Amino acid sequence: MNAANRVAINTSVLYARMLITTGITLYTTRVVLNALGSTDYGIYNLVAGIVVMLSFLNTTMASSTQRFLSYYQGTNDLPMQQKVFSNSLLLHLVIGAIVVLGLEIAGFFLFNGALNIPQARLSATKTIFHFMSATVFFNVIVVPFNGVLIAHENMLWVALVNIIETLLKLGIALILSVVSFDKLIVYGVLTASVSIVIFLLYAVYCLKKYNDCSLVGLMVKKDSVLLKELTSFAGWNLFGTLCTIGRTQGLAILLNMFIGAVINAAYGIANQVAAQLNFFSATLLRALNPQIMKSEGANDRERMFRLSMMASKFSFFLLAIVAIPCCFEMTPLLTLWLKNVPPNTVEFCQLILIATLINQFTIGLQSAAQAIGDIKKYQIVIGSVLLLNLPIAYICLKLDFPVYTVIISYAIIELIACVLRLFFLKHTGGLSIKGYFSRVIVKEIIPIAVIVVSAWLITSYIQHPLRFLITLPISSMLFAITVYLFGLADDEKILLNNFAKKLKAKLIKK
Repeated sequence: MNAANRVAINTSVLYARMLITTGITLYTTRVVLNALGSTDYGIYNLVAGIVVMLSFLNTTMASSTQRFLSYYQGTNDLPMQQKVFSNSLLLHLVIGAIVVLGLEIAGFFLFNGALNIPQARLSATKTIFHFMSATVFFNVIVVPFNGVLIAHENMLWVALVNIIETLLKLGIALILSVVSFDKLIVYGVLTASVSIVIFLLYAVYCLKKYNDCSLVGLMVKKDSVLLKELTSFAGWNLFGTLCTIGRTQGLAILLNMFIGAVINAAYGIANQVAAQLNFFSATLLRALNPQIMKSEGANDRERMFRLSMMASKFSFFLLAIVAIPCCFEMTPLLTLWLKNVPPNTVEFCQLILIATLINQFTIGLQSAAQAIGDIKKYQIVIGSVLLLNLPIAYICLKLDFPVYTVIISYAIIELIACVLRLFFLKHTGGLSIKGYFSRVIVKEIIPIAVIVVSAWLITSYIQHPLRFLITLPISSMLFAITVYLFGLADDEKILLNNFAKKLKAKLIKK
């Protein structure tokens, strides 16, 4: 199977997973919100929001294991692949322990006056915080196994485990409706239990399936040079990811301190909506990342940058086709989904989706930076810029600006980070900024204009409770047509046409 077909098949598998898990997750959120109520749901999102963000942590940190495994797969060096895995697992066991220790120390200070939590719910909040720390640990040590699966481009097992995880969380939501014990504690305990089950599904499968997934290296002398290289790579990846999590959770804490727990319900829902829709981007990147890394390992930087540009453009298109119409129909969609929509949720969802769309402009360049390997300066610069959102948000809230200005600053910071990524890759990898604009940014202008104008016209001239059933399909269809006509380069059209022909031929055979 050639690389293009493998990427296409893996992308299809992951998108099928996404369609299944997104629908179940949206329903689960509604059940949990109704079972816990706005206050407890806000408290849970405040305390456990870091776990929600661990999808970024897993993806980013897995890239270190996957990057080195992909390289040594190219050289057919099995002993080195085994060394990479065992040293990576040891490293992540240490990282997991350090992160949990850090969380517990931070919790001591947070629960002694820093957070605005009703006194009656303080004990329950502390309890679920400890269980969330355990969840964090298992989410960290599963990373090397995730990296093995990505390196082998085995997206089918990843998809199956994600579906199982989603179904287990649905089961938890249904249990909340019938238990008489403190629902917030039950939710925290059972959610932590799911992380252990998921770890076992990944670990047992990888250890049985792949020869390079071996625990032998844990019992013998460590490769100090390799461990140092893995530590540096994973450490700076962790720094960058923690900056992203720190920005997100820092905003949650600031909102809680100035306004209260109810605003965290709106912020939590907005982040969940963005995270679900962002699976479009994460899915495509997961399918393309091994090829991006292998291209750089083969000294084919031109192909590496071409794939990175394709990742940025297609990730944006795949998110925009859903996110932009949803922004115009956010109020009826949230009402249909949640019934009781917490205050500020509509504005938060719209603005965070816009910020997420901005991030997609250069999302592929994050993978390019990982492939090149010079990530220390990259993570310091980009991570520090993201954290600037916290002092800006503090000033906005301190000056009694409208609460949505916090999320506006969030979007502006994302735009600054995009510009910095372009200049950083130009400096470290020789990226042509002019070429990037002509192949990615310029190609996105006409499709954006078409979907925005079509959604605006429909919502301006049609007034009906189920109007979104018109807005979403019509604007999305026009967008898809415009993307094909104006958004794709000639080589991308050829690739898409060839895949469609092969898929059609296979369906006819069946």
